[in-house]
Amino acid sequence: MKNLPGGNRVIAFLPKTETPGIILLGLNHKTAAVALRECVAFSKEESDTALESLRKHPCVAEVILLSTCNRVEIIMVTHNRAGAAEAAKRFISEFKGLPIEKFEDALYLHEGDAAVRHIFRVAASLDSMVLGEPQILGQLKDAYRAATLKKTSGVILNRLLHKTFSVAKRIRTETGIGDHAVSVSYAAIELGRKIFGSLEGKKVLLIGAGEMAELAVEHLIRHKAGDIFVANRTFERGLALAERFNGNAIRFEEVPDSLQEADIIISSTGSPDFVIRREQVKGKMRGRKNRPLFFIDIAVPRDIDPDINRVPNCYVYDIDDLKGVIDENVSDRAREAVKGERIVDEAVIHYRQWYESLDVVPTLVALREKLESIADAELKKTLRANRMSQENGQAVRRMTEAMISKILHDPTLFLKNAGCHGDKSAYLDVTRKLFNLDDA
Repeated sequence: MKNLPGGNRVIAFLPKTETPGIILLGLNHKTAAVALRECVAFSKEESDTALESLRKHPCVAEVILLSTCNRVEIIMVTHNRAGAAEAAKRFISEFKGLPIEKFEDALYLHEGDAAVRHIFRVAASLDSMVLGEPQILGQLKDAYRAATLKKTSGVILNRLLHKTFSVAKRIRTETGIGDHAVSVSYAAIELGRKIFGSLEGKKVLLIGAGEMAELAVEHLIRHKAGDIFVANRTFERGLALAERFNGNAIRFEEVPDSLQEADIIISSTGSPDFVIRREQVKGKMRGRKNRPLFFIDIAVPRDIDPDINRVPNCYVYDIDDLKGVIDENVSDRAREAVKGERIVDEAVIHYRQWYESLDVVPTLVALREKLESIADAELKKTLRANRMSQENGQAVRRMTEAMISKILHDPTLFLKNAGCHGDKSAYLDVTRKLFNLDDA
Protein backbone atom coordinates (compact mmCIF):
# COMPACT_ATOMS: atom_id res chain seq x y z
CA MET A 1 0.00 0.00 0.00
CA LYS A 2 1.12 3.57 -0.66
CA ASN A 3 -0.01 6.95 0.69
CA LEU A 4 -1.04 9.61 -1.85
CA PRO A 5 -2.11 13.25 -1.36
CA GLY A 6 -5.34 13.50 0.57
CA GLY A 7 -4.53 10.50 2.75
CA ASN A 8 -5.82 7.95 0.27
CA ARG A 9 -4.04 4.65 -0.06
CA VAL A 10 -3.69 2.62 -3.21
CA ILE A 11 -1.97 -0.62 -4.09
CA ALA A 12 1.43 0.29 -5.56
CA PHE A 13 2.56 -1.38 -8.76
CA LEU A 14 5.56 -3.58 -8.08
CA PRO A 15 8.50 -2.93 -10.40
CA LYS A 16 8.93 -5.44 -13.19
CA THR A 17 12.27 -6.56 -14.61
CA GLU A 18 11.86 -4.67 -17.90
CA THR A 19 14.85 -2.91 -19.38
CA PRO A 20 14.66 0.67 -18.06
CA GLY A 21 12.81 2.83 -20.57
CA ILE A 22 11.68 6.41 -21.12
CA ILE A 23 7.97 7.22 -21.17
CA LEU A 24 6.17 10.54 -21.50
CA LEU A 25 2.60 11.08 -20.30
CA GLY A 26 0.85 14.37 -20.94
CA LEU A 27 -1.79 16.57 -22.49
CA ASN A 28 -1.52 19.79 -24.46
CA HIS A 29 -3.40 22.44 -26.45
CA LYS A 30 -4.16 19.90 -29.16
CA THR A 31 -5.80 17.35 -26.86
CA ALA A 32 -7.29 19.43 -24.03
CA ALA A 33 -9.30 22.65 -23.85
CA VAL A 34 -7.88 25.52 -21.82
CA ALA A 35 -10.36 24.87 -18.99
CA LEU A 36 -8.98 21.35 -18.53
CA ARG A 37 -5.36 22.48 -18.87
CA GLU A 38 -5.97 25.00 -16.10
CA CYS A 39 -7.25 22.24 -13.81
CA VAL A 40 -4.22 20.02 -14.42
CA ALA A 41 -1.48 22.70 -14.50
CA PHE A 42 1.15 22.75 -11.71
CA SER A 43 2.56 25.88 -10.11
CA LYS A 44 6.29 25.98 -9.32
CA GLU A 45 5.67 24.95 -5.71
CA GLU A 46 3.29 22.20 -6.78
CA SER A 47 5.83 20.96 -9.35
CA ASP A 48 8.46 20.57 -6.64
CA THR A 49 6.05 18.53 -4.50
CA ALA A 50 5.00 16.46 -7.51
CA LEU A 51 8.59 15.61 -8.43
CA GLU A 52 9.36 14.38 -4.93
CA SER A 53 6.14 12.35 -4.68
CA LEU A 54 6.46 10.72 -8.11
CA ARG A 55 10.12 9.84 -7.56
CA LYS A 56 9.20 7.94 -4.41
CA HIS A 57 6.94 5.60 -6.38
CA PRO A 58 8.61 2.18 -6.85
CA CYS A 59 7.98 2.25 -10.61
CA VAL A 60 9.69 5.63 -11.19
CA ALA A 61 13.50 5.80 -11.39
CA GLU A 62 13.78 9.36 -12.78
CA VAL A 63 11.20 12.08 -13.44
CA ILE A 64 10.88 15.60 -14.90
CA LEU A 65 7.64 17.60 -14.92
CA LEU A 66 6.92 20.28 -17.55
CA SER A 67 3.88 22.48 -16.90
CA THR A 68 3.02 25.52 -19.06
CA CYS A 69 -0.20 27.21 -20.13
CA ASN A 70 -0.29 24.95 -23.19
CA ARG A 71 0.91 21.58 -21.82
CA VAL A 72 1.51 19.37 -18.80
CA GLU A 73 3.97 16.52 -19.44
CA ILE A 74 5.63 14.01 -17.11
CA ILE A 75 8.82 12.40 -18.42
CA MET A 76 9.90 9.25 -16.56
CA VAL A 77 12.50 6.51 -16.61
CA THR A 78 10.97 3.25 -15.44
CA HIS A 79 11.38 -0.53 -15.32
CA ASN A 80 7.58 -0.86 -15.49
CA ARG A 81 6.05 1.32 -18.19
CA ALA A 82 2.42 0.44 -17.49
CA GLY A 83 2.89 0.87 -13.75
CA ALA A 84 4.62 4.25 -14.08
CA ALA A 85 1.96 5.58 -16.45
CA GLU A 86 -0.82 4.47 -14.14
CA ALA A 87 1.00 5.94 -11.14
CA ALA A 88 1.31 9.31 -12.89
CA LYS A 89 -2.39 9.36 -13.78
CA ARG A 90 -3.39 8.45 -10.22
CA PHE A 91 -1.06 11.10 -8.83
CA ILE A 92 -2.57 13.86 -11.01
CA SER A 93 -6.05 12.73 -9.99
CA GLU A 94 -5.28 12.69 -6.27
CA PHE A 95 -3.14 15.84 -6.24
CA LYS A 96 -5.58 17.92 -8.27
CA GLY A 97 -8.77 16.37 -6.85
CA LEU A 98 -9.86 15.48 -10.38
CA PRO A 99 -11.34 12.09 -11.32
CA ILE A 100 -9.18 10.25 -13.88
CA GLU A 101 -12.09 9.95 -16.29
CA LYS A 102 -12.23 13.77 -16.50
CA PHE A 103 -8.82 14.02 -18.17
CA GLU A 104 -7.84 10.51 -19.31
CA ASP A 105 -9.19 10.94 -22.86
CA ALA A 106 -6.97 14.01 -23.32
CA LEU A 107 -3.78 12.15 -22.35
CA TYR A 108 -1.14 10.83 -24.73
CA LEU A 109 1.55 8.30 -23.86
CA HIS A 110 4.85 8.05 -25.74
CA GLU A 111 7.49 5.38 -25.11
CA GLY A 112 11.10 4.98 -26.18
CA ASP A 113 11.98 6.70 -29.46
CA ALA A 114 8.51 8.27 -29.63
CA ALA A 115 9.02 9.92 -26.22
CA VAL A 116 12.49 11.16 -27.17
CA ARG A 117 11.22 12.53 -30.50
CA HIS A 118 8.34 14.28 -28.74
CA ILE A 119 10.54 16.10 -26.24
CA PHE A 120 12.97 17.14 -29.00
CA ARG A 121 10.04 18.55 -31.02
CA VAL A 122 8.62 20.35 -27.99
CA ALA A 123 11.95 22.04 -27.21
CA ALA A 124 12.37 23.11 -30.83
CA SER A 125 8.78 24.51 -30.79
CA LEU A 126 7.75 22.15 -33.58
CA ASP A 127 4.83 21.08 -31.36
CA SER A 128 3.88 24.57 -30.16
CA MET A 129 0.63 26.44 -30.75
CA VAL A 130 2.77 29.07 -32.52
CA LEU A 131 5.36 27.26 -34.60
CA GLY A 132 8.86 28.51 -33.79
CA GLU A 133 8.03 30.44 -30.60
CA PRO A 134 11.08 30.57 -28.32
CA GLN A 135 9.46 30.57 -24.85
CA ILE A 136 9.03 26.80 -24.55
CA LEU A 137 12.77 26.13 -24.52
CA GLY A 138 13.22 28.38 -21.48
CA GLN A 139 10.29 26.70 -19.76
CA LEU A 140 11.81 23.28 -20.41
CA LYS A 141 15.15 24.44 -19.01
CA ASP A 142 13.36 25.63 -15.87
CA ALA A 143 11.65 22.23 -15.54
CA TYR A 144 14.99 20.45 -15.86
CA ARG A 145 16.61 22.78 -13.34
CA ALA A 146 13.85 21.99 -10.84
CA ALA A 147 14.38 18.25 -11.35
CA THR A 148 18.14 18.51 -10.83
CA LEU A 149 17.66 20.53 -7.65
CA LYS A 150 15.25 17.90 -6.35
CA LYS A 151 17.59 15.14 -7.58
CA THR A 152 14.79 13.42 -9.50
CA SER A 153 16.73 13.44 -12.77
CA GLY A 154 19.52 10.89 -13.28
CA VAL A 155 21.93 9.70 -15.94
CA ILE A 156 19.30 8.92 -18.58
CA LEU A 157 17.19 12.07 -18.32
CA ASN A 158 20.25 14.26 -17.80
CA ARG A 159 21.66 13.03 -21.09
CA LEU A 160 18.24 13.35 -22.75
CA LEU A 161 17.74 16.96 -21.68
CA HIS A 162 21.28 18.02 -22.60
CA LYS A 163 20.70 16.48 -26.02
CA THR A 164 17.30 18.20 -26.17
CA PHE A 165 18.82 21.63 -25.63
CA SER A 166 21.50 21.07 -28.26
CA VAL A 167 18.89 19.87 -30.78
CA ALA A 168 16.73 22.96 -30.15
CA LYS A 169 19.76 25.24 -30.56
CA ARG A 170 20.78 23.50 -33.77
CA ILE A 171 17.28 23.84 -35.26
CA ARG A 172 17.15 27.50 -34.29
CA THR A 173 20.59 28.06 -35.88
CA GLU A 174 20.31 25.93 -39.01
CA THR A 175 16.72 26.71 -40.01
CA GLY A 176 14.65 29.86 -40.30
CA ILE A 177 11.90 28.59 -38.04
CA GLY A 178 12.16 31.60 -35.73
CA ASP A 179 13.05 34.25 -38.31
CA HIS A 180 9.59 35.40 -39.34
CA ALA A 181 7.02 37.27 -37.26
CA VAL A 182 3.88 35.28 -36.43
CA SER A 183 2.25 37.51 -33.82
CA VAL A 184 0.44 40.78 -34.54
CA SER A 185 2.70 42.83 -32.28
CA TYR A 186 5.94 41.32 -33.56
CA ALA A 187 4.83 41.58 -37.21
CA ALA A 188 4.24 45.28 -36.64
CA ILE A 189 7.74 45.76 -35.29
CA GLU A 190 9.25 43.84 -38.21
CA LEU A 191 7.45 46.19 -40.61
CA GLY A 192 8.84 49.13 -38.67
CA ARG A 193 12.35 47.79 -39.05
CA LYS A 194 11.88 47.56 -42.81
CA ILE A 195 10.78 51.20 -42.96
CA PHE A 196 13.40 52.68 -40.64
CA GLY A 197 16.24 50.20 -41.18
CA SER A 198 16.89 50.29 -37.44
CA LEU A 199 14.56 51.07 -34.56
CA GLU A 200 17.38 52.16 -32.27
CA GLY A 201 16.61 55.52 -30.67
CA LYS A 202 13.17 55.88 -32.31
CA LYS A 203 10.56 57.60 -30.15
CA VAL A 204 7.40 55.58 -29.53
CA LEU A 205 3.89 56.78 -28.66
CA LEU A 206 1.45 54.20 -27.26
CA ILE A 207 -2.21 55.17 -27.56
CA GLY A 208 -4.18 52.83 -25.32
CA ALA A 209 -2.73 50.35 -22.87
CA GLY A 210 -3.95 47.00 -24.16
CA GLU A 211 -2.12 43.68 -24.11
CA MET A 212 -1.01 43.75 -27.75
CA ALA A 213 0.37 47.25 -27.33
CA GLU A 214 2.37 46.07 -24.33
CA LEU A 215 3.80 43.17 -26.34
CA ALA A 216 4.75 45.54 -29.14
CA VAL A 217 6.61 47.78 -26.68
CA GLU A 218 8.49 44.76 -25.31
CA HIS A 219 9.67 43.98 -28.85
CA LEU A 220 10.61 47.63 -29.41
CA ILE A 221 12.69 47.68 -26.25
CA ARG A 222 14.59 44.59 -27.42
CA HIS A 223 15.40 46.54 -30.58
CA LYS A 224 16.69 49.48 -28.47
CA ALA A 225 13.89 51.91 -29.22
CA GLY A 226 14.19 55.35 -27.63
CA ASP A 227 11.75 57.31 -25.44
CA ILE A 228 8.33 55.73 -24.85
CA PHE A 229 5.21 57.82 -24.23
CA VAL A 230 1.84 56.40 -23.16
CA ALA A 231 -1.53 58.06 -23.68
CA ASN A 232 -4.62 56.43 -22.21
CA ARG A 233 -8.14 57.75 -21.55
CA THR A 234 -7.66 56.63 -17.95
CA PHE A 235 -4.49 58.52 -17.03
CA GLU A 236 -3.77 56.29 -14.02
CA ARG A 237 -3.61 53.16 -16.19
CA GLY A 238 -1.42 54.95 -18.71
CA LEU A 239 0.90 56.03 -15.92
CA ALA A 240 1.18 52.46 -14.60
CA LEU A 241 2.12 51.13 -18.05
CA ALA A 242 4.61 53.96 -18.67
CA GLU A 243 6.36 53.24 -15.38
CA ARG A 244 6.67 49.56 -16.33
CA PHE A 245 8.76 50.50 -19.35
CA ASN A 246 10.55 53.52 -17.83
CA GLY A 247 8.46 55.74 -20.11
CA ASN A 248 6.37 58.89 -19.73
CA ALA A 249 2.59 59.18 -19.43
CA ILE A 250 0.75 61.97 -21.28
CA ARG A 251 -2.86 63.08 -21.29
CA PHE A 252 -5.06 61.80 -24.11
CA GLU A 253 -5.61 65.39 -25.21
CA GLU A 254 -1.86 65.77 -25.80
CA VAL A 255 -1.77 63.13 -28.56
CA PRO A 256 -2.04 65.60 -31.52
CA ASP A 257 0.92 67.61 -30.23
CA SER A 258 2.96 64.42 -29.76
CA LEU A 259 2.77 63.74 -33.51
CA GLN A 260 5.51 66.33 -33.86
CA GLU A 261 8.10 64.21 -32.02
CA ALA A 262 7.05 60.55 -32.27
CA ASP A 263 8.50 58.21 -34.89
CA ILE A 264 6.30 55.18 -34.20
CA ILE A 265 2.68 55.29 -33.02
CA ILE A 266 0.97 52.14 -31.78
CA SER A 267 -2.76 52.51 -31.21
CA SER A 268 -5.08 49.97 -29.57
CA THR A 269 -8.01 51.79 -27.99
CA GLY A 270 -11.68 50.81 -27.89
CA SER A 271 -12.78 54.04 -29.53
CA PRO A 272 -15.67 53.77 -32.07
CA ASP A 273 -14.15 56.63 -34.10
CA PHE A 274 -10.69 57.50 -35.45
CA VAL A 275 -8.32 58.72 -32.76
CA ILE A 276 -5.95 60.33 -35.30
CA ARG A 277 -7.13 61.84 -38.59
CA ARG A 278 -5.37 62.80 -41.80
CA GLU A 279 -5.71 66.56 -41.24
CA GLN A 280 -3.95 66.31 -37.85
CA VAL A 281 -0.99 64.46 -39.31
CA LYS A 282 -0.71 66.58 -42.44
CA GLY A 283 -0.44 69.72 -40.34
CA LYS A 284 2.49 68.28 -38.34
CA MET A 285 4.67 66.92 -41.18
CA ARG A 286 6.22 70.29 -42.11
CA GLY A 287 7.41 70.77 -38.53
CA ARG A 288 8.79 67.22 -38.61
CA LYS A 289 10.78 68.13 -41.73
CA ASN A 290 9.14 65.11 -43.39
CA ARG A 291 10.76 62.54 -41.10
CA PRO A 292 8.93 59.19 -41.59
CA LEU A 293 5.97 58.55 -39.30
CA PHE A 294 4.93 54.94 -38.79
CA PHE A 295 1.45 54.03 -37.50
CA ILE A 296 0.57 50.56 -36.17
CA ASP A 297 -3.21 50.30 -35.82
CA ILE A 298 -4.06 47.13 -33.91
CA ALA A 299 -7.55 48.29 -32.86
CA VAL A 300 -10.89 46.95 -34.09
CA PRO A 301 -12.61 49.18 -35.11
CA ARG A 302 -9.63 51.10 -36.46
CA ASP A 303 -8.08 54.01 -34.56
CA ILE A 304 -6.01 55.51 -37.39
CA ASP A 305 -7.52 57.18 -40.44
CA PRO A 306 -6.34 55.07 -43.43
CA ASP A 307 -6.19 58.24 -45.57
CA ILE A 308 -3.04 59.12 -43.62
CA ASN A 309 -1.28 56.75 -46.02
CA ARG A 310 -1.71 59.44 -48.69
CA VAL A 311 0.43 61.85 -46.70
CA PRO A 312 4.08 61.67 -47.89
CA ASN A 313 6.41 59.73 -45.54
CA CYS A 314 3.48 58.39 -43.49
CA TYR A 315 2.86 54.67 -43.26
CA VAL A 316 -0.28 53.11 -41.75
CA TYR A 317 -0.68 49.37 -41.13
CA ASP A 318 -3.88 47.98 -39.69
CA ILE A 319 -4.73 44.55 -38.31
CA ASP A 320 -5.53 43.11 -41.75
CA ASP A 321 -2.19 44.24 -43.17
CA LEU A 322 -0.40 42.59 -40.27
CA LYS A 323 -2.37 39.35 -40.59
CA GLY A 324 -1.35 39.17 -44.23
CA VAL A 325 2.29 39.35 -43.16
CA ILE A 326 1.68 36.73 -40.47
CA ASP A 327 0.00 34.27 -42.86
CA GLU A 328 2.94 34.52 -45.24
CA ASN A 329 5.41 34.05 -42.41
CA VAL A 330 3.54 31.03 -41.00
CA SER A 331 4.00 29.37 -44.40
CA ASP A 332 7.71 30.23 -44.31
CA ARG A 333 8.04 28.70 -40.84
CA ALA A 334 6.22 25.55 -41.94
CA ARG A 335 8.74 25.08 -44.74
CA GLU A 336 11.61 25.55 -42.31
CA ALA A 337 9.99 23.09 -39.89
CA VAL A 338 10.59 20.29 -42.41
CA LYS A 339 14.33 20.84 -41.95
CA GLY A 340 13.82 20.81 -38.20
CA GLU A 341 12.04 17.45 -38.34
CA ARG A 342 15.02 15.96 -40.18
CA ILE A 343 17.38 17.22 -37.46
CA VAL A 344 15.07 15.69 -34.82
CA ASP A 345 15.04 12.30 -36.57
CA GLU A 346 18.83 12.28 -36.70
CA ALA A 347 19.10 13.22 -33.02
CA VAL A 348 16.65 10.47 -31.99
CA ILE A 349 18.89 7.87 -33.67
CA HIS A 350 22.00 9.21 -31.95
CA TYR A 351 20.32 9.26 -28.55
CA ARG A 352 19.09 5.67 -29.04
CA GLN A 353 22.62 4.56 -29.90
CA TRP A 354 23.91 6.11 -26.66
CA TYR A 355 21.00 4.65 -24.69
CA GLU A 356 21.59 1.15 -26.03
CA SER A 357 25.27 1.46 -25.14
CA LEU A 358 24.21 1.57 -21.48
CA ASP A 359 23.51 -2.16 -21.69
CA VAL A 360 26.37 -4.09 -20.07
CA VAL A 361 27.38 -6.17 -23.10
CA PRO A 362 27.96 -3.30 -25.59
CA THR A 363 29.94 -1.40 -22.97
CA LEU A 364 32.16 -4.39 -22.13
CA VAL A 365 32.69 -5.15 -25.83
CA ALA A 366 33.62 -1.52 -26.53
CA LEU A 367 35.99 -1.49 -23.54
CA ARG A 368 37.73 -4.70 -24.61
CA GLU A 369 38.05 -3.46 -28.20
CA LYS A 370 39.63 -0.22 -27.03
CA LEU A 371 42.18 -1.98 -24.79
CA GLU A 372 42.99 -4.47 -27.55
CA SER A 373 43.43 -1.63 -30.04
CA ILE A 374 45.86 0.20 -27.74
CA ALA A 375 47.75 -3.02 -26.92
CA ASP A 376 47.99 -4.02 -30.60
CA ALA A 377 49.41 -0.64 -31.62
CA GLU A 378 52.02 -0.71 -28.86
CA LEU A 379 52.87 -4.36 -29.59
CA LYS A 380 53.58 -3.60 -33.25
CA LYS A 381 55.95 -0.79 -32.24
CA THR A 382 57.77 -3.11 -29.81
CA LEU A 383 58.12 -5.95 -32.33
CA ARG A 384 59.53 -3.62 -34.99
CA ALA A 385 61.93 -1.91 -32.60
CA ASN A 386 63.31 -5.17 -31.15
CA ARG A 387 63.17 -7.31 -34.30
CA MET A 388 61.63 -10.22 -32.40
CA SER A 389 61.24 -13.61 -33.96
CA GLN A 390 57.74 -14.72 -34.94
CA GLU A 391 57.70 -17.23 -32.05
CA ASN A 392 58.66 -14.59 -29.46
CA GLY A 393 56.20 -12.14 -30.95
CA GLN A 394 53.36 -14.62 -30.57
CA ALA A 395 54.36 -15.25 -26.95
CA VAL A 396 54.26 -11.53 -26.18
CA ARG A 397 50.88 -11.25 -27.94
CA ARG A 398 49.46 -14.13 -25.83
CA MET A 399 50.77 -12.45 -22.69
CA THR A 400 49.13 -9.14 -23.72
CA GLU A 401 45.78 -10.84 -24.33
CA ALA A 402 45.97 -12.55 -20.95
CA MET A 403 46.73 -9.24 -19.23
CA ILE A 404 43.72 -7.59 -20.91
CA SER A 405 41.44 -10.42 -19.75
CA LYS A 406 42.74 -10.18 -16.18
CA ILE A 407 42.39 -6.37 -16.17
CA LEU A 408 38.78 -6.64 -17.35
CA HIS A 409 37.84 -9.51 -15.00
CA ASP A 410 36.84 -7.45 -11.94
CA PRO A 411 35.10 -4.63 -13.86
CA THR A 412 33.14 -7.25 -15.81
CA LEU A 413 31.96 -8.99 -12.63
CA PHE A 414 31.11 -5.66 -11.04
CA LEU A 415 29.01 -4.45 -13.96
CA LYS A 416 27.30 -7.77 -14.64
CA ASN A 417 26.60 -8.94 -11.12
CA ALA A 418 25.53 -7.80 -7.68
CA GLY A 419 28.59 -5.59 -7.15
CA CYS A 420 26.84 -2.95 -9.24
CA HIS A 421 24.35 -1.73 -6.65
CA GLY A 422 21.79 0.97 -7.31
CA ASP A 423 21.46 2.57 -10.72
CA LYS A 424 23.46 0.38 -13.10
CA SER A 425 23.14 2.93 -15.90
CA ALA A 426 25.16 5.41 -13.82
CA TYR A 427 28.10 2.97 -13.53
CA LEU A 428 27.93 2.18 -17.24
CA ASP A 429 27.85 5.88 -18.11
CA VAL A 430 30.89 6.57 -15.91
CA THR A 431 32.74 3.62 -17.48
CA ARG A 432 32.09 4.96 -20.96
CA LYS A 433 33.24 8.43 -19.94
CA LEU A 434 36.37 7.23 -18.12
CA PHE A 435 37.56 5.29 -21.16
CA ASN A 436 36.13 7.71 -23.74
CA LEU A 437 34.24 4.88 -25.43
CA ASP A 438 31.67 7.05 -27.21
CA ASP A 439 34.38 8.90 -29.16
CA ALA A 440 36.57 5.90 -29.73
